[in-house]
Amino acid sequence: MRVLKFGGSSVADRAQIEKVLGIVRAAAARGRVLVVSSAHKGITDALVRAAERAAAGSYEPRAVIERQHAIAGSLGCRADLLDGLFAELRDLLRGVHLVGELSPRSLDYVSSFGERMSVRVIADFFEREGLPADAYDVWDLGFVTDAVHGAARPLPGWEARARAAVDALPAGRVPIVTGFVGKTEQGVVTTVGRNGSDLTATLLAAALGADEAQIWTDTDGVMTADPSVIAAARNIPHMRFEEAAELAYFGSRVLHPSTLLPAMAASIPVRVLNTNRPEHPGTVIQAVGPANPSPVTSVAYKESQAVLTVTATRMFGAVGFLADVFGALARHGVSVDVVTTSEVSVSLTAHDVAALERALPDLEGLGRVRVERGRTILAVVGQNLAVSAGTGARVLHAVAEAGVNVEMVSYASGSLNLQMVIRDEDIRPAVSALHRMLFE
Repeated sequence: MRVLKFGGSSVADRAQIEKVLGIVRAAAARGRVLVVSSAHKGITDALVRAAERAAAGSYEPRAVIERQHAIAGSLGCRADLLDGLFAELRDLLRGVHLVGELSPRSLDYVSSFGERMSVRVIADFFEREGLPADAYDVWDLGFVTDAVHGAARPLPGWEARARAAVDALPAGRVPIVTGFVGKTEQGVVTTVGRNGSDLTATLLAAALGADEAQIWTDTDGVMTADPSVIAAARNIPHMRFEEAAELAYFGSRVLHPSTLLPAMAASIPVRVLNTNRPEHPGTVIQAVGPANPSPVTSVAYKESQAVLTVTATRMFGAVGFLADVFGALARHGVSVDVVTTSEVSVSLTAHDVAALERALPDLEGLGRVRVERGRTILAVVGQNLAVSAGTGARVLHAVAEAGVNVEMVSYASGSLNLQMVIRDEDIRPAVSALHRMLFE
């Protein structure tokens, strides 16, 4: 079995869904497949906006419903196909409007409608085009999660339920399954996080012992840089799991940061492919494969970060100072990415500025605190980075030549990535300079 996941841009409209049909038809002719689908491009954002407006006092479900209805109509679906979901969505938004509050639980529920609607219209379209298909909400295939709204994960033991449920599906028909969403044992709808359909796909692939997980996107696999910034970005044919995981974490737009963990644990290859160019071989990510001869694999960035600096003369030679700093951050749920220290200060980056601000009163008891916003983590990732003499110097020189100031640098012993912190407005010149020096 192969698990094929299609993102929002791949199922954006009829033209794209017709391409998906051709890809799935060809794959199904070669063996058993399971399809994981995202919501149509823009639908989840529209759902979230409708929920936020409802909480603010404006009940307006019509726009998102009409948008989804238009996509279904363009595919020739019968007019009442989604009526039940539309009614459920109206009731939910009316409830949010009446109480004037959008809780994480309600937001997950509203957000789930994108995938639930898309799989139904796609399966209906496939069926009428001669490819037998059925739509499934992933919780009907055993995907039962915890109740961590916005970042839910399946409960231990769910894999056996998933295998039994998929084995019981009718032969000769393609299951079209919702990505991104889940449900608790109590029946409460959850989500695994924005852009989380990739994670759904690899979790299912691992649970089912699939031969391969395919992530279909709008780029030719994983690239040497963000192609929206660097027109000359090139495809990377082969990658190790560790490299791809670093790139995903540090801002690669192709993969969700948690996507590779289930595949790594199960040693299942992940292939990243282009829906618009299915003939392109894309990128194969696996535990063991051809070595990348270049010292650097790709450049990624993670913008909109905040930099916290805590300065205290009592830090000099003190025991436990860093433990106090990180303890304060942990109490307020602050996740830290980059850390650098001197004799009297520690600087670190975090994405959740609100959580960081909640931690400030605790931190101010430790020393002088400064928070700077609008920063980007720029990461140079490569399997051979640690053994390539002079690469770090060349990287920093290229960034300096571009007129970009590097405010922090972090590189661990034997690391796969060299991290720099720059200002958000310097992303394009910094990435451009690095790509020219490393790849062009």
